[in-house]
Amino acid sequence: MPKMKTHKGTAKRFKLTGTGKIKRANAFKSHILEKKSPKRKRGFAAPSLVDKADIAVIRKNLGV
Repeated sequence: MPKMKTHKGTAKRFKLTGTGKIKRANAFKSHILEKKSPKRKRGFAAPSLVDKADIAVIRKNLGV
């Protein structure tokens, strides 16, 4: 059986950590920022981890 190809859209959005967890960016930080507090906007900048329910699909798409 041939190797799985990496899904490029997934590869651009998610990164693997050294321990095997998957990092993702936060939503809601690209526009309509005037009404959002500075504290909230800083929170969007920090990476988050992918939920346990979604890990299997993302790992498959990453070809891991």
